[in-house]
Amino acid sequence: MLAITFCCGLVAPAAQAAEIVINVSGVTSATGQIGCSLFASAAGFPMDISGARQVWLAARPEGVTCRFAELADGRYAVSIGHDLNGNKKVDTNLLGIPTEAWGVSGNVRPTLRAPTWDEAAFSVAQGKDVTLTVKVAK
Repeated sequence: MLAITFCCGLVAPAAQAAEIVINVSGVTSATGQIGCSLFASAAGFPMDISGARQVWLAARPEGVTCRFAELADGRYAVSIGHDLNGNKKVDTNLLGIPTEAWGVSGNVRPTLRAPTWDEAAFSVAQGKDVTLTVKVAK
């Protein structure tokens, strides 16, 4: 009887994980790396990437593509930084204004403050891949 259950597909399939693909545009130089950080909550977003999943790729003016696979359904937000000096972060001046190019999902760029996780968050449904384009700029 057990063999019949498996061969006939009566067992519920395992939950399918999703993939997020981020096409990064606006890269102006091949110097440094592009860092893509995926946040599953507001904690640290957008500048403290220590708790985020990260992908680092060589900067290319034609753009780069970051991928995050095996994701559960839920809400996520992405921050992107063009790290020119190899310190794995977006540098800022004394006022906290970024001196390296950056961007977030939804291409949110508020005036005089950092974007919030809620402004940049998007939903991932079970087994449904998501493709985003994020433009980086200073």
